Amino acid sequence: MGKAATPRALADTEAKAVSRMLRVSPQKLNLVAQLIRGKKVSRALADLEFSRKRIALDVRKCLQSAIANAENNHDLDVDDLVVSQAFVGKALVMKRFHARARGRAGRVEKPFANLTIIVREVPATAEA
Repeated sequence: MGKAATPRALADTEAKAVSRMLRVSPQKLNLVAQLIRGKKVSRALADLEFSRKRIALDVRKCLQSAIANAENNHDLDVDDLVVSQAFVGKALVMKRFHARARGRAGRVEKPFANLTIIVREVPATAEA
């Protein structure tokens, strides 16, 4: 008697992972997301491993989660996975103040961001 299950939004060859409330501005997170878009997952993991950005660790964890989802939930081959999409969204912004001279206050904004990574299985072309 319950509601019918909603159809799967992604294709059968895709899997995704979402990281929410990452303590970084969306603009800075997008720089790291650009680093992995369109790459094979093995190459993307290596790039994130040696990135000097602090948030690259969290992006790497999200990518590993997407790979695990593809392997365990959707039976996709890990060696054929490619990062098809990596997009960033805004989350909340904490507002704080910083005391300034003569009784004034300066506004300090501490933004949060969301990250979504979608991996797709692209079969390797047979090269002779």
